[in-house]
Amino acid sequence: MTRGFFNVPKAVNEPVKSYAPGSKEREDLLATYKKMFATTIDVPMHINGKEVRTGNTKKIRPPHDHQHIVGQFHLAEKSHVDEAIATALAARQAWSSVSWMERASIFLKAAELLAGPYRNKMNAATMIAQSKNVHQAEIDAACEMIDFFRFNVEYMIDIFKDQPASAPGIWNRVEYRPLEGFVYAITPFNFTSIAANLPASAALMGNVVVWKPSDHQAYSAQVIVDLFKEAGLPDGVINVIYGDHVMITDTILASPDFAGLHFTGSTTVFKNLWKQIGNNIHTYKTYPRIVGETGGKDFIWAHNSANPLQVATAITRGAFEYQGQKCSAASRAYIPSSIWEDVKKHLTAQTNELKMGSPEDPSNFVNAVIHEGSFDKIASYIDAVKTATDAEIIIGGNYDKSKGYFIEPTVIVAKSPTYPTMTTELFGPVMTVYIYEDAEWEHSLKLVDESTEYALTGAIFSTDRYIVEKASKALENAAGNFYINDKPTGAVVGQQPFGGARASGTNDKAGSAQNLLRWTSVRLIKETFVTPEDYKYPFLG
Repeated sequence: MTRGFFNVPKAVNEPVKSYAPGSKEREDLLATYKKMFATTIDVPMHINGKEVRTGNTKKIRPPHDHQHIVGQFHLAEKSHVDEAIATALAARQAWSSVSWMERASIFLKAAELLAGPYRNKMNAATMIAQSKNVHQAEIDAACEMIDFFRFNVEYMIDIFKDQPASAPGIWNRVEYRPLEGFVYAITPFNFTSIAANLPASAALMGNVVVWKPSDHQAYSAQVIVDLFKEAGLPDGVINVIYGDHVMITDTILASPDFAGLHFTGSTTVFKNLWKQIGNNIHTYKTYPRIVGETGGKDFIWAHNSANPLQVATAITRGAFEYQGQKCSAASRAYIPSSIWEDVKKHLTAQTNELKMGSPEDPSNFVNAVIHEGSFDKIASYIDAVKTATDAEIIIGGNYDKSKGYFIEPTVIVAKSPTYPTMTTELFGPVMTVYIYEDAEWEHSLKLVDESTEYALTGAIFSTDRYIVEKASKALENAAGNFYINDKPTGAVVGQQPFGGARASGTNDKAGSAQNLLRWTSVRLIKETFVTPEDYKYPFLG
């Protein structure tokens, strides 16, 4: 790409550190983890660059050691939400007028800071409060966040360079303006990178943001705030609030200046937000942009031509990495009877090798689920299987919350393709397998497509290209991110733009120019160099 004036460093994916046993990077990260685990943090809200503490707080407890307190965060009253809106709007005039180069430089600097001095702190915070192991924290809190910052700048440049044609004597051009108002960002616990990207992507395009992180991500959210501040983000551009989500949302969505929602979370919450925005539509100065990535019931489908070991490995990694709490985590599988015993053999051997415990021990593949409510929900579904006649647990099935919210990687075999754990999003380390007769492979694809309301990610396995083509076509609406002969997780910014449709979201593809375009309002300017002075066209004679 010819850059010229747009001479910004080419975006490349941040290399993933291995944290191999005996490496200095491993020792340094674990030392940071231990130091942060042994101290307490007081997380304020951030409004117009000021730290706001109310004294009304919630504790921050590691999910893998829930009696240990590593800090607290302060909760907003309605007045704080009003102040966050007002200060964002006050900051908008200056921020929206800042050169795109100045905005880009802030986030490019944030990427470099995170790649260097902030890396261990960001990873350790994610390990402590979100119970991610070393590798899962590294690929999320470090690499993916860095990639978002770098690639978003490149996408912004590509957007600005997209200009209309001009006829002789005329100059047509478009301005990609920020939205008129402020953006409300609601972010989840499971990806620190998503928590940073949702407010940052809107801010990069010149918008101001009121950001509500998940309560269970407050620790790493504070590190993100520190990162943005050191990178030079001006006061008031991104304001951070915590507290009662109903009160906060009601206050924000009642503002005439509400201009957009950037959301990742549950399907039910997103639908309710959409409805609330619709009910308030006559209040707003503009039609708000609504961008959301929501739930999933992600699948793995195998044909009898598939390699059983590859299928088993995809299940182990796809279902049990980060305790099945990725939006993209595999939680239902459709396996032909002819290869099931081999898949089962490999899956059992792999799962039995998985260690579970604190992220402080890097040999633990599985850590704790995020909180007691999640633990109890998952445990209730596991218990139901134990007394069911149409499903059985073949691997795992145990759980213990005495010290942390630990649930064993669990594999269920269901006799019915509509058994509850085949259709219900659990967000935990539970995989349900339905075994189909080989001759019924085409019908099994209909089951994959029609059994749930979601369409986020999915994977198919086959060595027969005719089958791959037919399955891909049959499942074209079943997953926004579709994988052939690979697990359905691990999307990389710049390589696999992420998002799904149906009840899984608006499919605006985080990590792509499509998402950034949602945070712009285009103005077309036509300039005529020699202005006509005679109204008559040639046909008038």
